[in-house]
Amino acid sequence: MTHDSPVTVYGEDGPLGTIEPGEAGIDAEGRVLIRVEPGLTLAVPRSFLREGEGGTVFIPLAHDQLDRLREGRARGVGESIVIPVVVEELEVRKRTVETGRVRIRKAVTEREEWIDQPLLKEDVQVERVPVHRVVDGPVPVRQEGDTLVIPVVDEVLVVEKRLMLREELRVTRRRTEQHHSERVVLRGEQVIVERSDGRDPAAGS
Repeated sequence: MTHDSPVTVYGEDGPLGTIEPGEAGIDAEGRVLIRVEPGLTLAVPRSFLREGEGGTVFIPLAHDQLDRLREGRARGVGESIVIPVVVEELEVRKRTVETGRVRIRKAVTEREEWIDQPLLKEDVQVERVPVHRVVDGPVPVRQEGDTLVIPVVDEVLVVEKRLMLREELRVTRRRTEQHHSERVVLRGEQVIVERSDGRDPAAGS
């Protein structure tokens, strides 16, 4: 922080002094020299100063603080007062804090659904058809469309023994479709989440 002309330094309650131009305003340790009055100079670290508008410089120091510095030191002609600078350091720590709790439980619910499903049903109709016809031998079972024909024969006593077709059983399968309706109960699971506020463990019980 060097200037070509003297710079006025302002404190918290008004002007405090001036900084000489060029290297005259810096000491051997790089501190800025503020001339408060003839024979009294403040040596201030550069980080302690703040530049303002119009080339002015601000220092966070009041006149009463400067008076206390004067009283605490016996000074002679040309004595300089060195202002110590205290730096605050930030220490960051982490801790675990309970912010809440979650309770999860399952509830069983019931619901009814209507089903409508076609069901197949077969009925057998037996029809007896008299024939009374003489046949030469056993008559085989035959299929006529959806009807199964099962011959039934008897032996009858005649001059000669012959087979007489007495009747035929006509078995017909009929397929019908019926709708079966029934109310059924289905079960399902739902998840219910309940939250409760937690407490800071450092606050105690």
